[in-house]
Amino acid sequence: MSEISVETKTSERVRPLRADSKLKGLWTDIVRNRVSYYFLAPFMILFLVFTIIPVLTAFGLSFTYFNILEPPKWIGLSNYRLLFIDDDIFLTALGNTLKFAVVTGPVGYAMAFLLAWLISQIPQKYRFFYTLCYYTPSIASGVAMTVVWQYLFSGDRYGLLNYWLLKLGLINEPWQWLEDVNTILPIIMIVSLWMSMGIGFLAFLAGLQNVPRDMYEAGAIDGVKYRWQELWYITVPAVKPQLLFGAVMQVVGALNVFSVSVELAGMPSPLYAGHTILTHLHDYAFIRFEMGYASAIAVVLFCMMVGLNRFIFKWLGNKE
Repeated sequence: MSEISVETKTSERVRPLRADSKLKGLWTDIVRNRVSYYFLAPFMILFLVFTIIPVLTAFGLSFTYFNILEPPKWIGLSNYRLLFIDDDIFLTALGNTLKFAVVTGPVGYAMAFLLAWLISQIPQKYRFFYTLCYYTPSIASGVAMTVVWQYLFSGDRYGLLNYWLLKLGLINEPWQWLEDVNTILPIIMIVSLWMSMGIGFLAFLAGLQNVPRDMYEAGAIDGVKYRWQELWYITVPAVKPQLLFGAVMQVVGALNVFSVSVELAGMPSPLYAGHTILTHLHDYAFIRFEMGYASAIAVVLFCMMVGLNRFIFKWLGNKE
């Protein structure tokens, strides 16, 4: 027993010494590379002020009742219990968001990569034109773009789609595309897919243009004959970092759908058919001013994003 007690005391003494040595080593490393830390300091300060502190603040407020006019009151897990048990609209918004993410996430991701690959196959002098055509919808204002789609899906006979369907005799009266609960979410998905050629699309295009030609020549020597074989065995592994970046951006965009839903279907949409988590958050934060409840919604959305991003990093990230 005495030997064991002596070893325990010795290990307890060693741990603080190791911790002190690590701190000293870290401080020595910081002093040695202080110029690098000077360059990192502006980004770290902005990241702390505009990312870390807001996230921690939202997490803390999610356990309170806070209406802006009065100080926050601690209510524990009441917001989360109300959110998942009593708030049927949130469950509807959660279901709509997951349906939207499951459809537009993979489809938009595949479309962005295939379009970038097709554009990379055409001559250099034409690439800029095609890139501009596909990238413009994503940089244009969502409000401006929905004006075009509202004209297409307008519920009167002057709407473009209703006009052609009536002219072809496929329908007898104008269809209320943006007021029918069965067509609202599919239309939001179509518009979002049309606007999904954003940063991920440009990252794919840049990565595809930088794949070394030597790899294709080596592949041809090894028996690669068709373009699809080049794509699968050479191009995809070569642009894996861009694929990871594009997947993360696609997930964030799929879960953050808001403006398209509000502009097309209104707020709230008929029977909440186009209601999403971000729409629900906006409702409680900036219309009802229930910031504690809105913070709980934001924390749930944040956890969903972090979980999906961790899954993507595990799937596409470097395992070495």
